[in-house]
Amino acid sequence: MRPGAVIGRAAAVTLLLLGAAVILLPFLWMLSLSLKPADEIFTPGVDLLPSRLEWSNYVRAFSEVDLARYLLNGVIVCAGILVFQILFAVPCAYALAQRRFKARTFVFGLVLAGLLVPFHVTAIPIFLGLAQLKLLNTYTALIVPFVASVFGIFLFRQYFAQLPADLFEAARVDGLSETAIVWRIAFPLAFPAATAFAIFSVTAHWNDLFWPLIVTSDPSLATPPRGIVYFRDEEAGDDLGPLMAGAAVITAPLIIGFLLAQRKFTQGIAFGGLQG
Repeated sequence: MRPGAVIGRAAAVTLLLLGAAVILLPFLWMLSLSLKPADEIFTPGVDLLPSRLEWSNYVRAFSEVDLARYLLNGVIVCAGILVFQILFAVPCAYALAQRRFKARTFVFGLVLAGLLVPFHVTAIPIFLGLAQLKLLNTYTALIVPFVASVFGIFLFRQYFAQLPADLFEAARVDGLSETAIVWRIAFPLAFPAATAFAIFSVTAHWNDLFWPLIVTSDPSLATPPRGIVYFRDEEAGDDLGPLMAGAAVITAPLIIGFLLAQRKFTQGIAFGGLQG
């Protein structure tokens, strides 16, 4: 290998390591605080490793607030949103990619335009509508506003557009309905895109504080970030050990899920989202 190529590769690896260190440092600091005794958290120096592991912070995180309930709520809300998003996005994306109709380009343009509209713009009308329907403080209020995902439609459409049309024509010749083609042929082939979309969706809604803070006031419906707010209200921000332990517990499922699905996630982005 030429010296210039070696230097270039070394520089790239160094930059990647520095970037990874910058990204991981807050998580490592959170984990360190969650294992530190209270008398070591506010010391003047910066020590990443505690003198002793204070596992009681994790016990207190579950005992002082209903952290298990917050985690369960997060699973219910994220799973409900993801299921409905898949049910809506996959057929819509298949129609835009593999069916021919007059308004197809216009509809796809609306999907692209929808990507430019942040949820906060529509939050107030949605909130008022849910209030009129008396659906505030329910799981419905946490799930329904997100059941249609324009990003999901776009991602699946990009993936379906690469699949050969002859495959679907053969299925029609065999007598399969369009619904059967979507769920028995197209969707299984788009599993990498589905994995990538699931990671995006679950991460966004698991970490969402804005919407649960608006539509729920019942602690029994609090999602993980909302639960952390209740924790800090109770502790007045002073007892950081259990607070950081709770934050670590809430963050762990996302990290584990991504590590388990990272290969499919990469495939979904590379072959679905970045190609036409």
